[in-house]
Amino acid sequence: MSASQRHPKAASELATWLKTAQFAAWHSIHSVRETYPSADPVKVGSGKTVTVFNIRRNDFRLLTAIHYNRAKVYVLDFLTHAEYSKEAWKKRL
Repeated sequence: MSASQRHPKAASELATWLKTAQFAAWHSIHSVRETYPSADPVKVGSGKTVTVFNIRRNDFRLLTAIHYNRAKVYVLDFLTHAEYSKEAWKKRL
């Protein structure tokens, strides 16, 4: 089941984010923030950094891995604000 199916309230914003990400030329967190000012880099348990996007204001978090050198964006997870706040995902990633 997709994130849009699990959380229909976020479907429109997810679709917009996906379309934007497909055509984006992000080279750094600074260029991401030109489009999504609230995007944040967050260090996770593996030592890697993921980029977190707020979706539907602050209701949901989209966790991504952005490979700026290859112009690739990978969706890692989509969480409610409550799930994100528990921070269990940091150990998993």
